Parts: sequence; C-alpha cells; structure tokens
Amino acid sequence: MSQIHKRFTSDQVKELLERYAHKEIERKYVQQILGIGKSRFFMLLSQYRKDPQRFIIHYERNTPPRISPEVERNILKELKIEKELIQDEKTPLKSYNYSFIKDYLRNKYRQQVSLPTIIRRAKKHGFYLKKPKRTTHDREILTRYVGELIQHDSSYHLWAPKAQEKWYLITSLDDYSRMILYAALVKKETTWAHILALQTVFLRYGLPYTYYVDSHSIFRFVQGRDSFWRKHHLLTDEATPQWKQVLDDCNVKVTYALSPQAKGKMERPYGWLQDRLVRLCVREDITDIEPAQQILREEIYRYNHRQIHSTTQEIPYLRFQRALKEKQSLFREFKIPPPFQSPKDIFCLRMNRSVDPYRYISLNPLKFKVHADPHKLVNLRIYPLNNEISEIRFWHEGKLIDTQKVKNSELKGVHF
Repeated sequence: MSQIHKRFTSDQVKELLERYAHKEIERKYVQQILGIGKSRFFMLLSQYRKDPQRFIIHYERNTPPRISPEVERNILKELKIEKELIQDEKTPLKSYNYSFIKDYLRNKYRQQVSLPTIIRRAKKHGFYLKKPKRTTHDREILTRYVGELIQHDSSYHLWAPKAQEKWYLITSLDDYSRMILYAALVKKETTWAHILALQTVFLRYGLPYTYYVDSHSIFRFVQGRDSFWRKHHLLTDEATPQWKQVLDDCNVKVTYALSPQAKGKMERPYGWLQDRLVRLCVREDITDIEPAQQILREEIYRYNHRQIHSTTQEIPYLRFQRALKEKQSLFREFKIPPPFQSPKDIFCLRMNRSVDPYRYISLNPLKFKVHADPHKLVNLRIYPLNNEISEIRFWHEGKLIDTQKVKNSELKGVHF
C-alpha cells in the first residue's frame, strides 16, 4: 500500500484521530482506513496528543548514502577475482559468493556494504551466473549424542591456486553437533596423516563410539582392489590396515560407506570450506601450505564458534558444549590400554619382525639387537617425532624391551 502522506492530508488524519480520542470510532477502523499497523497508529496518536493544533504528517526519506568511489572500486575488484577463479578449470569454484565478498570487504578494508548492493553491482557489470537447479536435499541429524558418529574423510583440491599444486584436506566432524573436531592440509595422503587425526581427536575430546569412513585402502583392505595382476591371498577384512588397528586398540567401532551415494548422504564440510578457503588463499597470495593451514584454522574457528549451522540452527561449538553439559555424550576418557605405557604405543605404525639366531631383527637396511629368544616375534611400534626422526618402541611378550630413534630416510620398509 502507498504511503500515508500520499493518500491523506494532515487534516484528514487529524479528524480520524480526534474521533478516536472522543471514542467515536474504534482503533481497528482507523487503522484499516489509513492502511497502517498498530505501531504506526500509536506513533501518530502520540504526535497528535502532544500538539493537536500543529499536528501534521511528517515524512522523512531515509535514503542510504551512495557508496564511495573507493568502495565501488573494491567491489568490482573482488568481483573480477571471483570471475577469474570461476573461469579457471583447475579450481573447484563454479559460482560467485557475494556473501564472502561482503565479509571480505568488512574484514580486509573495514568497509560495510550490504549484500543487495554487491548483487546489484554484480548484475550491472556482468558478474552474475544463474544458479543451476538442484534437487532438494534436507540433511538430517542421524545421531542423538556427541561422539556417537564421527565423519572422517579427505578431499583433494587446488586449495591455493597460486601454489600450483593440489593438497589433501583431512577432516573429522561430529555428526550431532556438526562441529569440526579436526582439519589439516597435507601434501600427501598417508596412513600416518590419518592416524595423527585420530590422536588429536582422542586426546582432546575422548574416545567416540564409532567412525564413519569410505572404503579407501587406508581405512579398509578390500581383496582385489589395489591391482588386477597381483594375486591376493587375504580376503576383505582379513588384513587390518594400520589406521583401523589404532581404532581396535581403543575399542572404537568403524562403519564403512560402501558407495559414493552412501557417502554423499553424510554431510561433509568441504563445500563450505572450499568456497572460502580457495578464495582467501588467492586474495592473500598464498603459495605455501603453512600459511594456507593458518587460514584454514581461522576459518574452522569461525565455522565452529560463530556460524549458525543451516541444519541444526545452532552454532556447532555451543551445541557441542550443551550436549556435554547435559550428559548427552558417548565420548569416553582416553586411557592407555595395558600393557602399553605411552600414547606413542597406540598412535603409531606397527609391524612384526622375527628374531634371528643371533638375536637381531631386520628392518631393511637396519638391524637391531634385541633381548628376545631366537625365532620369536617382536612387535615394532614406530612413532614419527617429526619429518626427520622416528622413535621405534620394541615390544615382546607384553613388555617394552627397547626404544631407539632412527632417521626416517633409513626406514626403507616403512610407508608413512
């Protein structure tokens, strides 16, 4: 409905208010005649009662100020960057993110710009793509407790286009709270990288009830998958991958998605992360994985502590903490299972070696003297201390018989 000052004179409105004041007409009829709501009615009535003789309808146009030329330039600058990213086939971005530009203008340039303003500039200057039709999919919360189900996965993308190399993003997400418990960029996806993720989650939050992963060889051995020419003697699940051995030691269950469709039903944060991480890495001229990791940490903090999740309608961190406070948790305290003595005995790479007649065991090209009888098995638990050195812990018949530090370059038979 058009504005009141365009449909009535001040005298006409004044007459209706006078009749209401003298109880000649009810309020609802005055509102219907004037086409206004309750708040607007009482505002006019208050003005009338203050000074009936000088009562007039005031109309003040609150036109927002025009944006400055500098803000205009920054909007177009960021829109051009967006277009270049979308047109680059190497990047995973396929659409504009105007909300990101709005946040970036505020954080980077300290410029407050409304989303409609950015969208109008985008349409006017050709920085606009129609969104493709998507099948409606409402993601569900499949669990009732934090720690009941941890979604764990990795994604391989060109996260920092200026680095000109793809990296893996490994994440662990609690299904109930949607809080990201772990996130790290790595140049190479290895068993050790995924074991480190387990170590971080277990030591910080406790032991969850179950993990949900795909059927990648790091998580599960599947007979006949790795090559068609190699003869496999072990059937599916008869060989236990290193990653799963950690879960077995901690009595944590694992569930496998047997198809991409099944995995797709679970929520993964990669869409949201790639939408922001790629854009930030480009604008910050990131060419190395370490500064990219810092940006990732900042974005994970924002996601966990500030952003309302579209499915739960809660901030993930607050939902997680509320569940813990209300004892709505299946996390268990991490305790080193006997006879082991250190987390290094659990979160490690393992292998067995037989003692030779001279009481040595071989780990090509290394040889180690051990205090064990010939032909007995010694269990080696290898914990990388850094990129250069690992600690080997030697276990025999439930006892720690030795520890030694070796260079990673000398561990030829160990695949980290």
